[in-house]
Amino acid sequence: MAESTTARALDADDEVETNLTGEAADANERMVLVKPVSNAIRILKYLVEAGGPTRSVTISRALGINASTCFNILRTLVVEEIVEFDPVAKTYTVGMGLTALVGELLTEGQRVAAAAPLMAEIAARFNITVTLWKRLGVDKIVLVKSVASPADVRIEMAEGQRLPILMAATGRAMAPYLGWTLKALKASFKSLRWQAPLTFEEYWAQVEAAQARGWAVDRGYFTRGVQTVAAPVFDRAGEVTFTIVGVMLSEQYEDAALGEIGEALRDVSHRLTRALT
Repeated sequence: MAESTTARALDADDEVETNLTGEAADANERMVLVKPVSNAIRILKYLVEAGGPTRSVTISRALGINASTCFNILRTLVVEEIVEFDPVAKTYTVGMGLTALVGELLTEGQRVAAAAPLMAEIAARFNITVTLWKRLGVDKIVLVKSVASPADVRIEMAEGQRLPILMAATGRAMAPYLGWTLKALKASFKSLRWQAPLTFEEYWAQVEAAQARGWAVDRGYFTRGVQTVAAPVFDRAGEVTFTIVGVMLSEQYEDAALGEIGEALRDVSHRLTRALT
């Protein structure tokens, strides 16, 4: 009797499984695209390929999506932090949330590439070259990404170049977070070659000022005729791993404008934590 009951139970299970398989097959045959989802994916693909800020009307026309529908999808993606909106220019770009969504699937090169639109936005806004430097080992930094200024007269920098970690604005931005003793900092500073005279006391005062406001500046000490503004980029553990740097001619901006650039770089650096780490 028990064997008969077990057999009936197994037959019932087989019947249920068969029904489910059949239902799945029927569902596949009846499958249709969910248009809002499809449109959202098309919009994201378009923004990735555009590589820069784009207006809603441009996207809707290019993809043949109703303007109101396109706008509503974009605004939803903004709320979800998948897309970022510039309220001044009325444009949209791929957001850091998209990078966070794929997380560990991205290589570092892909993460750096994902940071490029934010760098390009700053470069265009201030007509400066924007670079991304990565800490390399104990005492070096390496240039991993450079976005040139859109201006006719601009400074261009080759990716892959390396510098001592304390140099330029990046050095001032990173110095407080290296975990070095003051003695070690002084010893490393003495080995540096500056194009304009700079004492360690002056340098350290600039480091402390940079730490207080969240961004650093080098006014032609590293390279005559060039000034740089840098903000540190921290990883999720609170360690400084990158700096984002604005590079410009020495006379291009005065104090107030440098402050505006520094604050913009500092704000972007917070967003880059999600993209790069």
